[in-house]
Amino acid sequence: MPMPDDVREIVDALLPSVVVFGIAALGVVIVVWALRRARRSPRARAAAEALRTQAGADLVRLDEVVDELDLELGLSGALYGGTAPTSLRRARLTAQHVRDDAFAEYAALSQADLRPDEIRRASQRIQRRSGEALGRIEAARAEHAEWVRQNVSAADQVRAARERLTTLRATIGDPAALVAELSRRFDESEWRAAAEAAREASAAAHRADEALTAAEQGLGDPTVSVLADLAAAERAIRAAEAEARILEESHRLTLQAASAVRGELEAARSAVRQAVTTRDALEPADAERLGAEIRAVQDGIDALDATAERTPTATVDRVARLRDRLDLALGDARTAQQRLRSARTALPGTLASARGAVARGEAAIAHTRAGADARARLLRAQRELAEARQAQDPVTALDAARRALRDAEDAAALADHARLGGR
Repeated sequence: MPMPDDVREIVDALLPSVVVFGIAALGVVIVVWALRRARRSPRARAAAEALRTQAGADLVRLDEVVDELDLELGLSGALYGGTAPTSLRRARLTAQHVRDDAFAEYAALSQADLRPDEIRRASQRIQRRSGEALGRIEAARAEHAEWVRQNVSAADQVRAARERLTTLRATIGDPAALVAELSRRFDESEWRAAAEAAREASAAAHRADEALTAAEQGLGDPTVSVLADLAAAERAIRAAEAEARILEESHRLTLQAASAVRGELEAARSAVRQAVTTRDALEPADAERLGAEIRAVQDGIDALDATAERTPTATVDRVARLRDRLDLALGDARTAQQRLRSARTALPGTLASARGAVARGEAAIAHTRAGADARARLLRAQRELAEARQAQDPVTALDAARRALRDAEDAAALADHARLGGR
């Protein structure tokens, strides 16, 4: 049927507009598609990763400055009796919050499903907040330095540093005696870290003593500035304090593990016996799979007996991993009551392993120029360990302790990689 003339005229009039708008819509779709593709391209991802790397470097700088402020504030309290400006303390607290939040956000950027633009925005946000915190710290330091210049003499500063060194040496006592105690009872692998920390603490204290002696000798000469010697002494005292903490923590954890190791082995054997009871109630195929895992765990526990007293921390750590393997094998086969009972008995050993892993991660980062990834994992491990200690539910606490253990080990591995020059 032929089209009426008036309809034909309307169609002829509208057709150009329809074509134009259709082409325009198609163009918009193509442009949007191209933009989205460009934002997800390898080049965009590489640019986003470069920003993430820079954000990590800024975070490392902020983390180091916060650590320095902790020691500066300790010195201020000892030297000025609380009369120094509070701006430095406020800046430190603000920077701590910024650092912790930024590290959590930085750690989330490693997720594989994030788009480059999301990584870019988060990295820029981290850089902006880190820069703001560093700016506040620098302003507070300038105010603090001016106050010191007007109110404190170099002799006061040298005397306060000498008092700190004397207190530190009294606190440490005889590091060699602590190491000797460990070496008499345990395998070298158990006290190697303590021995290294003892050597480093003694060497740092000696460097501080030499720098302070040079500063004291220069106090009587108005033409000589003692600031360089005082700064060297402060750095050495800080290093000695850090190594002393590592030594004390290593010594304490080793002795605690030695006291607990036999109990942990017996608790693991009890968990195996309970798993055998659970296996007997399963279908044949499931029972066979679980039985193979039970035998492997039992063999692993038995293999630890001979060296348990000589390697207590390694044994407790291995038991915690075997308990984890057994729990994974059991899956949903246990009742809620059985899971709760198992978590209660597994928790002490897993907490001990997590504390040891966190201590090793802290030591590894203290001894290297570890990057932001290692520090982010360590901070997350520290938070998870705190959650595990505070949780009322044993199952929740055990899960948190196991996460802390894994993250702390990752942090130590990344720090060791940096130490070996693989950054």
